[in-house]
Amino acid sequence: MHTWSPPLLVQRVALLLLCAAYLQGGIDKAWDFPGAVAETMHFGLPMPTLVTALTIVIELGASVLIIAGFYRWPAALVLAAFTLVATFLANRFWELPLAQRFPVENAFFEHLGLVGGFLLVAWHDLRGRRFKGPFTDATAAPVAAVGSQYDTTHVYVAPADVDSFVQSFLATFGGQSTKQGVAQVTPTPSSTTTQLLQTPVGTVSLFGFKTPIPRPFGDERTGYLVKDMDAAIRAARAAGADVIVSAFPDPIGRDAVIQWPGGVNMQLYWHTTPPNYAAFQTVPENRVYVSPDRSAAFVRSFLAFSHGKVISDDPHAPGVEIGRSGDTFRRIRIESTFGKMSVQVTDGHLPWPYGHEMTGYEVPQLADTLVKAKASGATVLVEPYSADGRQIAIVSFPGGYVAEIHAATGQ
Repeated sequence: MHTWSPPLLVQRVALLLLCAAYLQGGIDKAWDFPGAVAETMHFGLPMPTLVTALTIVIELGASVLIIAGFYRWPAALVLAAFTLVATFLANRFWELPLAQRFPVENAFFEHLGLVGGFLLVAWHDLRGRRFKGPFTDATAAPVAAVGSQYDTTHVYVAPADVDSFVQSFLATFGGQSTKQGVAQVTPTPSSTTTQLLQTPVGTVSLFGFKTPIPRPFGDERTGYLVKDMDAAIRAARAAGADVIVSAFPDPIGRDAVIQWPGGVNMQLYWHTTPPNYAAFQTVPENRVYVSPDRSAAFVRSFLAFSHGKVISDDPHAPGVEIGRSGDTFRRIRIESTFGKMSVQVTDGHLPWPYGHEMTGYEVPQLADTLVKAKASGATVLVEPYSADGRQIAIVSFPGGYVAEIHAATGQ
């Protein structure tokens, strides 16, 4: 059973109001079919019985499809064309004497407004279905996300590098770490140090495994906190994800690992005691690399799961962003309650270190942040450059964690 959110309810009511006249007209014509045929004959149309029947089908059928969301855009175009034709047949105000013209003229332009409304519905639906299937309504699935401040980047370093990573990362971005503990965080036997690094620009779940890391752990790039684990897994499966590690208990709740089309792994969390964290000063950007073959499937699936929206889709983003100056690539930016995501659609011809950075952190001043990073033991792998209204650099922290850091330039 679907959970109806307020935005979906408002959308349904708006579409119902837009189609109200057509529903009423279709019902009235079906109720008094002989009268409707007589009206059709009044306008001199051929085969009045057939035309009247088609009119009823169009008014009722297209309205139901628009409201329900099935083939919404073609149904909206059909009603737009139907309304335009009917307007020029029934509201030819220019042929009337001046004294009789104004009411018919008003009706003519009111109907043109309806045509514009249906064209907007068709345009909006087509734009959304670029990343959705013909029967997909993302808002019909439950909202799984809690908030971006509860989502983490998973960082795995050798136990000997844990302390130096913590010191460098917090010196660069500020914030604090939870107390380090040792736990089993996988469904099969293992042991790792674990702690949470909370900064104003992003959170890291840090693991220093003392044992070999069980597969497929270490390949998941992020952990997303969800409201209900079982509901989130159902929603992920319905959106096209594979559950590659079924839900299992951990010391503070439950976890699962899912894989999106294109091979993007993520971990889902649920906490027995709900956490309460302050919102970020700037929301970090999950950086995903996918192939052109799987980009549409990935974006479609993630949008359906996250209730997100495409903020930008640039087919000619500057290639300097993936280490290929003078070239271009496709970059899709998504925002949802889970946070921000930048999807790099590439052919895989990536120079080091591009594709290794899992998260982009937005800071107020890039130069100041890089000074702190260098002083704390981090290495600048890609010196600052400008692209897309940002100053950007790529940094490697002790233990090998690679991150993109950027600051807005105000352009």
